Amino acid sequence: KLPEVLATLLKAPDAQGRIPRLMFQDEARFGRMVRLRRCWAPAPLRPKVANGYERQFVYVYGAVSPLEGELDWKRCAEMNTERMNEFLDQVSQAHPDAFMVMILDGASSHKSRDLRVPENIRLHRLPGYSPELNPQEHVWDELREKEFPNRVFDSLEGVIAQLGAGLPRLATNRQGLRSLTAWPWIVSLNLNAN
Repeated sequence: KLPEVLATLLKAPDAQGRIPRLMFQDEARFGRMVRLRRCWAPAPLRPKVANGYERQFVYVYGAVSPLEGELDWKRCAEMNTERMNEFLDQVSQAHPDAFMVMILDGASSHKSRDLRVPENIRLHRLPGYSPELNPQEHVWDELREKEFPNRVFDSLEGVIAQLGAGLPRLATNRQGLRSLTAWPWIVSLNLNAN
């Protein structure tokens, strides 16, 4: 039903005269627990990876624009409605000439009565239990695979520093983001309804 929803939203008076932008949003948690990944080692050696069980986390809000190959993100110490409000404001201010349709999941902070949606953003929820429809999930996988494999951090500051290096690196690779997230069904959507 997304094509019909987009057509309706893009014909709204608020959308008139603005550049339409389709975004997919999600949150992710990064912490000190090791994510074991395959790696190469010269034969006959077997790689050793230290393991950590510390439960310290930092959260990242992200929204990818597959057609433009752009990533908006915000790192936070917690995940709640207030942080979601801050992220929506940040995205709204980053793209003031755009009318954004943001596709997101059914997290409680996305449905809260206290959620404030800026006037140039409209939210549309994915069907329940369908993370495979959200390309932002692939952005998180890419970040974890490239920046965090087999890494043990002595402190949460190390995780934050790695995010501080990895997120901008990922965000500046527009062609890579486009390749990762501009799936055929997304590219085929009509955003010219206004």
